[in-house]
Amino acid sequence: MASTAIPSSLSVIFFLLLLGVSRHTSEAREAFACDPKDATTSNLPFCRVSLPIPERVKDLIGRLTLQEKVSLLVNNAAPVPRLGIKGYEWWSEALHGVSNVGPGTRFGGDFPGATSFPQVITTAASFNASLWEAIGRVVSDEARAMYNGGVAGLTYWSPNVNVLRDPRWGRGQETPGEDPVVVGTYAASYVRGLQGNDVNRLKVAASCKHFTAYDLDNWNGVDRFHFNAKVSKQDIEDTFDVPFKMCVKEGKVSSVMCSYNQVNGVPTCADPNLLRKTVRGLWGLDGYIVSDCDSVGVYYDQQHYTSTAEEAAADAIKAGLDLDCGPFLAIHTEDAVKRGLLNEMDVSGALTNTLTVQMRLGMLDGEPSAQPFGNLGPKDVCTPANQDLAFEAAKQGIVLLKNLGPSLPLSTRRHHTVAVIGPNSNVTDTMIGNYAGVACGYTTPLHGIGRYAMTNHQQGCADVACANDQLFGAAVDAARGADATVLVVGLDQTIEAEFKDRAGLLLPGRQQELVSQVAAASKGPTILVLMSGGPVDVAFAENDPRISAIVWAGYPGQAGGAAIADILFGFSNPGGRLPMTWYPQEYLTNLPMTAMAMRPSKINGYPGRSYRFYRGPVVYPFGHGISYTKFVHTIASAPAVVSIPLDGRHARGNTTISGKPIRVTHAKCNKISLGIDLQVKNIGSMDGSHTLLIFPHHPPAPATGFRINSLSPLRKFIIPMGEHRLHIGDIKHSVSLQAATIGVIKS
Repeated sequence: MASTAIPSSLSVIFFLLLLGVSRHTSEAREAFACDPKDATTSNLPFCRVSLPIPERVKDLIGRLTLQEKVSLLVNNAAPVPRLGIKGYEWWSEALHGVSNVGPGTRFGGDFPGATSFPQVITTAASFNASLWEAIGRVVSDEARAMYNGGVAGLTYWSPNVNVLRDPRWGRGQETPGEDPVVVGTYAASYVRGLQGNDVNRLKVAASCKHFTAYDLDNWNGVDRFHFNAKVSKQDIEDTFDVPFKMCVKEGKVSSVMCSYNQVNGVPTCADPNLLRKTVRGLWGLDGYIVSDCDSVGVYYDQQHYTSTAEEAAADAIKAGLDLDCGPFLAIHTEDAVKRGLLNEMDVSGALTNTLTVQMRLGMLDGEPSAQPFGNLGPKDVCTPANQDLAFEAAKQGIVLLKNLGPSLPLSTRRHHTVAVIGPNSNVTDTMIGNYAGVACGYTTPLHGIGRYAMTNHQQGCADVACANDQLFGAAVDAARGADATVLVVGLDQTIEAEFKDRAGLLLPGRQQELVSQVAAASKGPTILVLMSGGPVDVAFAENDPRISAIVWAGYPGQAGGAAIADILFGFSNPGGRLPMTWYPQEYLTNLPMTAMAMRPSKINGYPGRSYRFYRGPVVYPFGHGISYTKFVHTIASAPAVVSIPLDGRHARGNTTISGKPIRVTHAKCNKISLGIDLQVKNIGSMDGSHTLLIFPHHPPAPATGFRINSLSPLRKFIIPMGEHRLHIGDIKHSVSLQAATIGVIKS
């Protein structure tokens, strides 16, 4: 899903946000362990970098007492002074920039802030895997710099790769959307950017979370601490687990985090089938498994899954949990061993995984400044290049949903005055969403638009709750007198957030009234800009001819206002596509968030979830997005027939099998590919990037999205033999899959 413009000559306005010089400096990082100045430990085998990491880990674990081992099972791991090992805080976050949500990272001194990229759902709309990896590289540069400065860790519990199953989920903003393969591609790309490409040396250690079937926080009296997700094996296999499998196998992530909820009656952090058998066994995780914070305590204290605390600790470690975010394992593991519920070897096994990651990070290699990335420091944080990338990411993620006329782009020659209205028109923190840190600086929509036109700013609503119409009058008057009106409305963290799922999909409070009244009075074109993580039912605006254009900006990061303005005035061409379906409010009728099934059911009227299975009306479909230019697609060449070799032991002579499903185990699919020569021509008057989505007509399957000249990895799925249609942009191509036996093997 790399991005290539056709061609790319768009004007780009770069900006530099200068940081004040602090009089306080951060201390340089001391050696975590194996300090070369400490002669008592520097020559111990676990400190010898010439030895293989497994040997070093084995040596270190052999020197630890049971009490010391137990103290290392939690996020705030204790020091081991007699071995020269300092304490370490494992919990840091880097969802879309270095964050101070976890206790492992703090801002101040030489590090007053870090580059804050758009929220993940916005960046996902770019469908650009090379962008996702580039963001990861910048974030890890800044994380390493802050680690070297003594204000951050090296283990970052990001990204969130849960599938956006329900549009009400408050944390949907953190995810790359509803398509499991798109989510998995994002995961693998971002993780590669964070960790680097050296399997033996990690730049930082990422963690894909929250495994698995976790997508409810607090809805209608049901919270994530008590929720039992009842999920079919089919939905687990082809939806919920897909991104995690891709993150482990393709991204080579060094950690997976298990979730709070139960899956089919078993807490995920106590389920050996999920952790030890699947994540580590089948997928081959080379790293550690960590609990969501206090998850072990939650399934003991709140879910009452075990009778005693010691049983809870034993179940977690035996299931494959290596690290507890929380104090539970530090308190109860030793007693679990003494009671015979757990062997010390089990504890050592958990430490093997965490210590191996720390050694791959170079934390036991002595002086940090002498290590790879040891030269990174304050000069590498909030650099102009890093901030330019945040600006570029915001532009690529913005989606043009409607454009009558067309009304956009606005003209600096004709639209001299712009009324900028709405509760999100001059916000800062709202633009960076949740799990953010301290941004390098901000450009709000008001300030961005102000670079191209005179502005008349009116809030319209005091906040996104928009409880009354007291400010409507001034907003309407501003629209009457302006050459164009831009309304910036939507949601923020008071509406959708961790711990807070939405009740509905409409604009909060009286925002819809504000939009309609302003549009009715506006002298010039009215442009509606939406900030949100989840989808919003704005059918009223889509159907209102007085609202000329609608733009979804997601939560566009620190440079969001500059990006919005560049899109509105045509200095950039929108190329984003929605990574999730925008449903009408009626979709939620009799649809509890607790219903986990992805597939529809005619028997009980269940509508199904996501574009893959839902066939009802939508406000905007998955993949929707408009450009200022026009692209024409032509298939230059593509096969009409693809032969699928079958294992001769399952064939009946040489007969052709048509219209019948073939088991994957009976087919030789490993080297089968479908080559399509697709020509895309820009016949408009403006350069721009273009995303194509390929949809197999039958069966419903994840989209394969890609930017021009960069095809994304294809997902394997079962397809019946016979005729099929590929939907490629606005064209269709039929292809027939036919069985071709490779000979009968006689016994």
